[in-house]
Amino acid sequence: MLKRFIVVLVISMLLTSAVFAGEVLNFVSTQMEPAAEQVFAKGVLIKGFTDETGIEAEFITMPNYNDMFIRLSAEVEAKKVTTSLVCELHSGLDLMNAKGLFDDLTGIVLPNRTFIKALEDYSVIAGKKVYVPLMQATYVMVVNKKAFDYLPAGLTAEDVTGASEKWSYDALLSWSKNLNDAFKGPKLGFPMAPKGLWHRFLHGYIHPSFTGYQAAAFDSLRAVKIWEYLKELLPYVHPSSSIWAAMDEPLLKEEILVAWDHTARVKNALIEKPEDFAIVPVPCGPQGRGYITVAVGLAIPVDAPQKDNAIKLIDYLTKPDVQVKILENVGFFPIVKEAEGAIPVGPLKILATGVLAQSGAADSVMVMIPSLGAKGGEFTATYRDVFTKIVVEGADIETTITTAADKLRAIFEEVGVPLL
Repeated sequence: MLKRFIVVLVISMLLTSAVFAGEVLNFVSTQMEPAAEQVFAKGVLIKGFTDETGIEAEFITMPNYNDMFIRLSAEVEAKKVTTSLVCELHSGLDLMNAKGLFDDLTGIVLPNRTFIKALEDYSVIAGKKVYVPLMQATYVMVVNKKAFDYLPAGLTAEDVTGASEKWSYDALLSWSKNLNDAFKGPKLGFPMAPKGLWHRFLHGYIHPSFTGYQAAAFDSLRAVKIWEYLKELLPYVHPSSSIWAAMDEPLLKEEILVAWDHTARVKNALIEKPEDFAIVPVPCGPQGRGYITVAVGLAIPVDAPQKDNAIKLIDYLTKPDVQVKILENVGFFPIVKEAEGAIPVGPLKILATGVLAQSGAADSVMVMIPSLGAKGGEFTATYRDVFTKIVVEGADIETTITTAADKLRAIFEEVGVPLL
């Protein structure tokens, strides 16, 4: 680690000499690192910024958070900061901010755009505006429009698409029963195969919706209701869910009419039959509408050169039309509501409309995937194991979740991350 630190420090000092007085704005990012995305970032985003403002900028990629942390730490410690702007996941920005590496961006005004409130709230850490949101990825529900004909009494399609309080987990259960009766079999699907993302639904969607937390209330009375609910819902979940890793194909084949999955794993269904499907927010539970966002933000290091120009780059990257370009080329979704109106009609418009409706819901309970490193697999396996034991095999709920809660607390304690 020391050797790597010294190497990065030397590189940073060389960059300082080469870019004396901040002639070029260095934009360092762990995102858009794949070759095709770098071409887009440099040839479209940075070129567009320079063409518009006359400010020269360079897009510099870092393979991971650790390399970025080493670089910034070296620069700040040597008081030779060459990095003007940083792009990284929320979890990495949070950790680097804890080391005192970022300026407070409170007071920055970016006109003519409305940031999603939940993302704005997450960008303020301990009262400090650490970053400006740039883009997001998430998981949503997909509805074949035929299914809207079988909604339970009192629930409308507008309630579902608009994240009304009537669109709840109880409503999903009633809807699933109606579909089962009408089609003589289950029409609700989840990616429950080993390579599917079922565990994300369990820890990041239904848990915060019922308890307000992902793991902190795992053995609470509120959590008991989760497993009681899932036992009631299971008969209306298509049995092939256990072998499905993605929902696009079963949706296209109409084996299911309502599904939950990552946006990237349902996109093909929308591309092939955009008129057949709607992307809708997930249901709400007693504590709100829990959902996962993979948030990416822009931060300015302390003592950064060209701070004013870095703010201009932030302004440029969060403009609605630029947000649409990011969606089209990188697959991450906008974080300003105005971008929805700038997206051309088609599959991406359908996806973005649903994503923005979910993240902009009044009862939003947005959560991030815990930063547990090598223990991440053990964390997610715990949720899957509990589901299998209780819902599939019929184990006692309270005994099972008490044991699992102890295991989860031990994981967080070992990693040194607060229980979420």
